[in-house]
Amino acid sequence: ELSDEERQLVKELRARDAEVKAQEQAHLAAAGPYVNGAPNFEFQTGPDGQQYAVGGEVSIDSSPVPGDTEATVRKAQTIKRAAAPSDPSAQDRQVAAQAAQLEAQARQQVKAEKA
Repeated sequence: ELSDEERQLVKELRARDAEVKAQEQAHLAAAGPYVNGAPNFEFQTGPDGQQYAVGGEVSIDSSPVPGDTEATVRKAQTIKRAAAPSDPSAQDRQVAAQAAQLEAQARQQVKAEKA
């Protein structure tokens, strides 16, 4: 039998679990072919003995496409979209910034190739 406080904590953990899993699923869907495996979750055990996801990450390949700068631009744009869900974390913002830098470098290279 859980106390009122424990029941409230379980309710909060369930909500956080759903939020974390939805956000990681959004990253997964948006990143498409650039995902490196399944999402990884950090779990916390609730007072009911159940495991709840309280953090997570999706590994995304953010390397340039060898020999194809225009494909690198498209890849960087995809990564930026994947890294910017409705409520981005600090890590999400960092990944989006790195993707923006990759895109800018690739665009410069495309210009240089056309010149």
